Amino acid sequence: MKKIPMLKKDIVDTPIFGSNEEQRVAPKTEMTKEGTAEDIAYQIVHDEAMLDGNARLNLATFVTTWMDDSARRIMAETMDKNMIDKTEYPQTAEIERRCVNIIAKLWNSPEAVNGQYCMGTSTVGSSEACMLGGIAALFRWKKRRKAAGKPTDKPNFVISSCFQVVWEKFAIYWDVEMRTVPVTAEHITLDPEQAVKLCDENTICVVPIEGVTITGLNDDVKALDAALDKLNAKTGWEICIHVDAATGGFILPFIYPEVEWDFRLKWVLSISTSGHKFGLVYPGVGWVIWKDKSYLPKEMNFAVNYLGAEVPSISINFSRPGNQVLAQYYQLIRLGWNGYHDVQASSLNVCLYLRDELKKMGIFEFFTDEMPNPLFIWKLKDDPKRKWTLYDLSDRLHIQGWQVPAYTMPADMEDVIIMRIVARQGVGIDLADLLMKDIKACVAELDALENPTNSAEKWNKKQPQSQRCFNHVR
Repeated sequence: MKKIPMLKKDIVDTPIFGSNEEQRVAPKTEMTKEGTAEDIAYQIVHDEAMLDGNARLNLATFVTTWMDDSARRIMAETMDKNMIDKTEYPQTAEIERRCVNIIAKLWNSPEAVNGQYCMGTSTVGSSEACMLGGIAALFRWKKRRKAAGKPTDKPNFVISSCFQVVWEKFAIYWDVEMRTVPVTAEHITLDPEQAVKLCDENTICVVPIEGVTITGLNDDVKALDAALDKLNAKTGWEICIHVDAATGGFILPFIYPEVEWDFRLKWVLSISTSGHKFGLVYPGVGWVIWKDKSYLPKEMNFAVNYLGAEVPSISINFSRPGNQVLAQYYQLIRLGWNGYHDVQASSLNVCLYLRDELKKMGIFEFFTDEMPNPLFIWKLKDDPKRKWTLYDLSDRLHIQGWQVPAYTMPADMEDVIIMRIVARQGVGIDLADLLMKDIKACVAELDALENPTNSAEKWNKKQPQSQRCFNHVR
């Protein structure tokens, strides 16, 4: 075979803003024939990224936007490790197992109490973790049905109407019917009795949410567990619980350790969480843990002949960087229990400050007095003279650099526009105070408008004279 000639010419160093590359638009649909000097390519990408919003001012996202310098260094130094290649990177695999054990202990796993290695895995965010929890419940249900000689073609699961989109994806991808319990002003979280009424012999699991994305509230897992226990005892079914604790999984153990929501409950067989939310790691890493090894179907634990060894693989994704797992371990040993408690408590205190300041303005109503997680929602009080909506306030704040979302509530409350704030590590009282100053300034500008905004005109045409309010919600 002949040697293949090299086409790329050596690039001579040149001033960045005196270069040819900086004299033309960056490639958008195809590669250029010649390459670009390292510093020039960096500057082009860096400058375009400047047009994104400031992540620290993004109060819409749950995702971690600040880590200390040592954590950043660990992530930078280890981004080349492939998480799936456990033969080449056995210590990274060991550290993943340590993280599983530590988190399982936080969630009162019986395996952790017995000093065993717990059954779980890291994932690409909590969405993959939810998928794995749902798939395991589906496979266990199918196995029981087949053993009893019953059909397996109509599985379903039950969740509140405030579900995160991953559960809709799970329903579509795996052909499982999703039955939703409405969240209303009367029932502001998943109602256990209504959830049980939607269950039948084809129900694979019920999914309570700890840290509902829309409201920030926690479903009552203990009450749900008791209701399901009665139903299962009566019918002989084995309807289990998968807890979607994307947010609450790293809040509850530190702030409310006495609350029973985890593996202390009989029918909680799996829990998922997001390490890149209040696990305090940059995206994207999640975790799913089962109560016992017996609850992970054998079909989901693949032995892959990879690079000379049999590699166990539970996760859906294959190759992915190991640096997120190493960063999670860093945070767990760097902060410890007390450190996590203080960081989460600080975030909750920032939320309390913001809610109190918004309340003083006198124009907002709040969904509930409860705030178990560092986020809350509010709406405008009804005022026929007002010429703007929360969409307009959100837009004005965006001009100032803040990302504070406005959106409508889910089905059965879709006639209510709300705003939401999430406070994460890196959002302190001083930053919150600056936000409040901008909110007050934006409200003053909007109140001074002589004519209704387009948003207000469109919304008023759609809606009845009075929107539903939160006044009676406590």
